[in-house]
Amino acid sequence: MRIFNEIRFDNLRGDLFGGVTAAVVALPMALAFGVASGAGPAAGLYGAVLVGLFAALFGSTPTLISEPTGPMTVVMTAVIANLIAVNPEQGLAMAFTVVMMAGVFQIILGLLKFGKYVTLMPYTVVSGFMTGIGVILIILQLGPFLGQPTPPGGVVGTLRALPELFAQIKPAETGLALMTLALILLYPKRLKTYLPPQLLALVLGTLISLVVIDGSDLRRIGAIPTGLPSLQMPVFSAEHWRLMLVDALVLAVLGCIDALLTSVIAESLTRKEYDPNKELIGQGLGNLASGLCGGIAGAGATMGTVVNIQTGARSALSGITRALILLVVVLWAAGLTSQIPLAVLAGIAFKVGLDIIDWSFLKRAHRVSPRATLIMYGVIALTVFVDLIWAVAVGVFVANVLTIDRLSRLQSRSVRAIQHPGEHENLTLDAQAVLERANGRILLLTLGGPLIFGLAKAIARQHAILEDHEVLVMDFTAVPLLGVSSSLALEKMILEDLAAGRQVVIAVKDGEVRQRLDRLGIMARLPADQVVATTEAALARAETLLAASPRLDPLTKPEAALA
Repeated sequence: MRIFNEIRFDNLRGDLFGGVTAAVVALPMALAFGVASGAGPAAGLYGAVLVGLFAALFGSTPTLISEPTGPMTVVMTAVIANLIAVNPEQGLAMAFTVVMMAGVFQIILGLLKFGKYVTLMPYTVVSGFMTGIGVILIILQLGPFLGQPTPPGGVVGTLRALPELFAQIKPAETGLALMTLALILLYPKRLKTYLPPQLLALVLGTLISLVVIDGSDLRRIGAIPTGLPSLQMPVFSAEHWRLMLVDALVLAVLGCIDALLTSVIAESLTRKEYDPNKELIGQGLGNLASGLCGGIAGAGATMGTVVNIQTGARSALSGITRALILLVVVLWAAGLTSQIPLAVLAGIAFKVGLDIIDWSFLKRAHRVSPRATLIMYGVIALTVFVDLIWAVAVGVFVANVLTIDRLSRLQSRSVRAIQHPGEHENLTLDAQAVLERANGRILLLTLGGPLIFGLAKAIARQHAILEDHEVLVMDFTAVPLLGVSSSLALEKMILEDLAAGRQVVIAVKDGEVRQRLDRLGIMARLPADQVVATTEAALARAETLLAASPRLDPLTKPEAALA
């Protein structure tokens, strides 16, 4: 694994133009997310610079643009609010420590090569929590949208305060927010390549607030400190370390999902394969650096990445260019943003919330699957009103249980107990001939596909028909995977037959399934010539064993013969 991301100079114009365009898009978003999080616009800018720079240098997706995103801002808002509530003096410093911890968690996940597992979640769950995050972002912007600070208490607090918010609405600020939202919504698509609507809304809204509206009582960003940020040393509270640990884990997991899903989009647009584990390390270094410098957490940003690619970027030079341009703004031009109305930033963030909501799947989920629809809406409700981690955990658990149940029911059809040639249409002529000659004295148990734990019950059902035979043939030749639960159920059947004095023959190929049977000790209980590699050889061996045993009338049961 090489240390640095792919940086090339053979596409200099495209990478530089992509970086400049991505920086123009990032500026209003960084300011909006910084204000929305509660950390301030400077924290949004520091996050955009540092997460973007380190992810571009040490990540794996050359065209990925990393910065504060809507989902990360929603979680960051909750983190800051909770920590300030429990420790007003050190709460914000503890929040930056949480960002550092989240970066460390992401680095660890990358080093442990967990990257490929991060996005292995059902789409219903991903869609549900992303939609839930979009709803949260919209609700949290209602206060600034109406010209007032966001009420305490998060989503529930804002919803409870709605009557008061509407009663004290400030028409001038609400008008600016509506104008911003309308401009972004109605902006012609063909012009977005040349001038991002967010930047135009930012400039136009600020000018209107200064020239047209009597802006003396308008709430504005205020002066942003210029120059390099001061280092934020980690601040731990022994009383609240568990809360900080959970918050860091939530940020880390969400950042991993957000970044890797965006990397998948970049890969599909550029046909350039990426390494998910290396990408997580780059994202972790970015968040670690951001927290150290008082910036908010970030991840791969879909909007910035797509704009970057569409304007010609092909290597990480574009992301580095974007970060350096934003750094110039932080060092020397931050004072120009002091007059931006907070209502304009609320309108920008409101539109981001609308974009995060998965409208496409919401419209057709009920047609795709009623179960999937219930899971998605359940995840949305848990995300909005409970907690993101609980939403994902419950959603993944329920979705996986339903999937396993469905796969088990489908796979159980491959577990067939056959005693007569007409009971299975796929038997070879030789196998049918052996079963016909045996006349029910051989029981062939065919197994196919992965035998996951959900099949243990289907295997156990075969006990009812395992009595009337003298030789059991277990066919594992079409089984690529043998789970522990299924293997124990099969072991029980074999041991019961051996205890009853019946013969057992196993057909299994060399590989993982044979090794599992060997580790269970099944192979040691059978003679070597009763473990063969093909179904035909197993049936032939079973017929030989029948010929060597005292023959009973096939239609007469042992009890009847004794009588």
